[in-house]
Amino acid sequence: MIYKKTKNILVVQLLLGHKKLESTVRYLGIDVDDALGIAEHTEI
Repeated sequence: MIYKKTKNILVVQLLLGHKKLESTVRYLGIDVDDALGIAEHTEI
């Protein structure tokens, strides 16, 4: 729900305790390239 509202994958990664972004991407079921693009433009 947080990802859908904010599109902030790094926040989701921190909240879930994932060390690798790929784990969060897999958990959310989103495309890796899209996730990396979003993460590069997101500040936390």
